[in-house]
Amino acid sequence: MASIVRLFVDAPLGTGQGITLTDQAHYLANVMRLGAGDVIHVFNGRDGEWTARIAAAGRKRVELTVEAQNKPLQMPPDLWLIFAPIKKARTDFIVEKAAEMGAMRICPVQTDFTNSERIRQDRLQAHAIEAAEQCGGTYVPEVTNLQKLGKVLDDWPADRQLMFCDEALVGAGEFLTATTKGPWAILIGPEGGFSDKERKRLHALPYAHAVSLGPRILRADTAAVAALTVWQQHLGDW
Repeated sequence: MASIVRLFVDAPLGTGQGITLTDQAHYLANVMRLGAGDVIHVFNGRDGEWTARIAAAGRKRVELTVEAQNKPLQMPPDLWLIFAPIKKARTDFIVEKAAEMGAMRICPVQTDFTNSERIRQDRLQAHAIEAAEQCGGTYVPEVTNLQKLGKVLDDWPADRQLMFCDEALVGAGEFLTATTKGPWAILIGPEGGFSDKERKRLHALPYAHAVSLGPRILRADTAAVAALTVWQQHLGDW
């Protein structure tokens, strides 16, 4: 039996709710070859996952009727992933894996040594949505616009702890030992590492916990997955 199609929809969900799809109509009608009477699963990041039945299907327009909830909304831990964008495909990978692994918010930042000076926030948000569709998630993390790291730190919430992955500590045995749960963030540096100025500021922050990710220097996309794994096992919902 083929798996049921899951789609993110930007619409309220409830029993009897009608939904009109235009952007996703081609995918449902022509790619998946679904028609009237077929069932899909839909979610909007707020109301959980619901069964919806196709009432009418055309090449440019599909009408759905929402029937019943399958899953309640499952919120991830209050965790932000902050990272410096790298090459396009690897940045996409970071966003996708962060969405799969339970980040609540994904924040690209520009550091002193960041190679990329711009991002397509809408494209990265679409990758987060696609990851949630494919992995059964009911929540979609927000992908923010690119900000300077200094501005992010200037506006830092007083109650949020920061796991700062410092490549200068590789092999030093500095691992996450904090036990405080609640709002957290993980910061991954750029391919060129943090500048001395940035590293000095980060080490001086009272809420920052500088850690090593083991005895080897990791690529930025690998470091993001490793850091999320460490945090989830230590303080998250795994």
